[in-house]
Amino acid sequence: MSIQLPELPYAFDAFEPLISAATLRVHYDKHHRGYVERTNRLIAGTEYQELPLEEIIRRSAARRSSKTQASVFNNAAQAWNHAFYWRSMRAGGGGIPGGRLRVQIENDFRGVDRFLKLFEEAATQHFGSGWAWLVYDRHKLRVATTANADTPMLRGQLPLLVCDVWEHAYYLDYQNRRNEYVTSFLKAAVNWDFAAANLERGGAKLAAE
Repeated sequence: MSIQLPELPYAFDAFEPLISAATLRVHYDKHHRGYVERTNRLIAGTEYQELPLEEIIRRSAARRSSKTQASVFNNAAQAWNHAFYWRSMRAGGGGIPGGRLRVQIENDFRGVDRFLKLFEEAATQHFGSGWAWLVYDRHKLRVATTANADTPMLRGQLPLLVCDVWEHAYYLDYQNRRNEYVTSFLKAAVNWDFAAANLERGGAKLAAE
């Protein structure tokens, strides 16, 4: 089994002018593809080669004291994080969530506007490269950030959506103005339907446990 590069779910110019086609093309074709290809090279002929991507991440994360295992983890987790990021966006996205997701956001963050402010602050103020997440954690929604390739699944949290705050996600368009990129993501790109579907699946799983 090899790790596959998932098809981008929209055209490269789907978010023009807020996120340019040039940024999306480099991000997907160079960065994401690179993580997938390096993961496949690293796992070839090892115990990982027949495992699904999430299991590769979990096993290699526990062995990161080894340089080789750290490389497996970093590339595998970045491949997963990027695939999740693409689905966290949609053409014509943004606005405010509806249904159960909106109710839970209002309950856990005391309003959608406050959640958006907290998410934007977390994403903008995160030091260095990483990710800003909306997660479901012990029956509550939380805003979380992770550094480099780290992912909430290793903390027992269920990811609902993510914003990539590595510089390669925005630098061609915004240079050092990360806050403007995050604002654009929330206002015109975030895929609330994807987040809501993840919340429903997570709630159903917890109810069955």
